[in-house]
Amino acid sequence: MSRAMLLLLQALVAAVAIALWHVLTTVPIMGALLLPPFFFSTPTDVVARVIKWLVEGTIWKHLWITLAEAVMAFAIGSIGGVLIGFWFARKPLVAAVFDPYVKVINALPRVVLAPIFALWFGLGMSSKVALGVTLVFFIVFFNVYQGVKEVSQTILANARMLGMNERQLMWNVYWPSALSWMFSSLHTSVGFAVVGAVVGEYLGSAAGLGYLIQQAEGVFDVAGVFAGMLVLAVFVLAIDGVVGLVEKRLLVWRPVAADTRT
Repeated sequence: MSRAMLLLLQALVAAVAIALWHVLTTVPIMGALLLPPFFFSTPTDVVARVIKWLVEGTIWKHLWITLAEAVMAFAIGSIGGVLIGFWFARKPLVAAVFDPYVKVINALPRVVLAPIFALWFGLGMSSKVALGVTLVFFIVFFNVYQGVKEVSQTILANARMLGMNERQLMWNVYWPSALSWMFSSLHTSVGFAVVGAVVGEYLGSAAGLGYLIQQAEGVFDVAGVFAGMLVLAVFVLAIDGVVGLVEKRLLVWRPVAADTRT
């Protein structure tokens, strides 16, 4: 399937969903609306609210703060996950010793950590970044760890026969093996970095998309809540697109999967 056709189908799914939302919130069926606008708003009201924010310029401040928090959480969590994932994969004893602790920390509910981080780091940007890091780190860590562990033993044996030392093995065998796993996790981590920032803002902040959504929810402004969610969705897709471009540049060596259709 061509790229243009794929984009067309994706746009069609969005158009059908929006059209269905519009019909159910504006057209009475058997004398009543299935989705009352007071609880579900309407697509036109949501788009009008987004346009108002863009024209007035009120959205840019909140968007920039959330972007800064998400990017920092994404960068710190990803770098930490890659480095520690490599370390654990190459040091089985270290991995075995810390394995139960990693599992326990990963099992902690992040929503519970948010108030604790706010207490430790205050209501500023640091607490939101810390929450985002806890979400991103473990996704990247487990994928990189598994990617390094999945290196073909045949390739390793051949590389050692050719005289490669540990440093050469790292850059020419382990790192390429982990890259695919790493970028797979990064696509997921983008959303979680934003989630960490927004949840932190929602629970306590004076700016950001989470703050904007919380303020709208506090006055039962459903259109404002959905408008904030719409901006957030576009925001995440844009960041994920940047990650995809970087992935294509770094994984140019990876062969394209063959078309097995008959």
